[in-house]
Amino acid sequence: MSNFDWNNLQSFLAMARAGRLTVAARRMGVDHSTLSRRISALEDAMHVKLFERRPEGFALTPEGEALLGDAEEIESLTVRMGARLHADTSKLTGNVRMGTPEGFGTYFLAPQLAHLSHKHPDLNIELVANPRSFSLSKREADIAISMARPNQGRVYARKLIDFGLGVYASRNYLASHAPITTRQDLLAHGWIGYVEDLMWTSELDYLPMVDRNIQPRLHISNVISQLTAIEGGAGLGVLPHFMARQSPVLTRVLPTEIHLTRAYWLITHPDTHNLARIRACCDFLTEQAFARGSDYWMSELA
Repeated sequence: MSNFDWNNLQSFLAMARAGRLTVAARRMGVDHSTLSRRISALEDAMHVKLFERRPEGFALTPEGEALLGDAEEIESLTVRMGARLHADTSKLTGNVRMGTPEGFGTYFLAPQLAHLSHKHPDLNIELVANPRSFSLSKREADIAISMARPNQGRVYARKLIDFGLGVYASRNYLASHAPITTRQDLLAHGWIGYVEDLMWTSELDYLPMVDRNIQPRLHISNVISQLTAIEGGAGLGVLPHFMARQSPVLTRVLPTEIHLTRAYWLITHPDTHNLARIRACCDFLTEQAFARGSDYWMSELA
């Protein structure tokens, strides 16, 4: 294949992952016309069409699909080569993107980023705290925090920490509604749950564990909005203790009867797992999680 340019292959990967020209160009740090020229140059060099333009964006052709696996292998090789050539940990540089659930990222990790930045001032840290899973193979994140251990894909995964959850309501709600002294009383109250088809992991399906007969009347796609709705008196809901304790208006309901436990998993890709900057951020996450102690993660008390 003549006139091959690695930059063009990187542009192909960015477009394949983003599906949109402007998004891929932004991730590459170039303008969209430059990215378009690189894709065209790669197509000319390979004598094939790699993308089809559709209303929803750019889709890979069969030839593009065939190239994707090879391109990712080449990318993995360059990452491993870079890791060997830049193994000095005395001064960490580069980008690290951490993808986390929104509650973990907002309530736990974001307040700790000042410490990480102070420790490694030349690192560029990106925190993506969204209610979704992250694909490390598509380079959506360098480090991912998940609520479930991956059962497929080529990744390193280890449990970061267990955390507890309970049923919560606002004090005003409890003062103006029927008292709750038993599990049966829960069925007489309004509940807040997830939007079922937007539940990004089955680990979020808490309500059947409280009572299989609970039917929430409010469905909210993320836990932070659920918390604020519960604070506003919209009903009862299940929240992680480390989030709920930061609210001045929430009270735990039936604390001696209802105990739920979940876990956060720390996930990295084999190609970048041993990069010094990735190891440093993983170590920081682990140190900060354990420094909080079990009361922080498992109890509603501060």
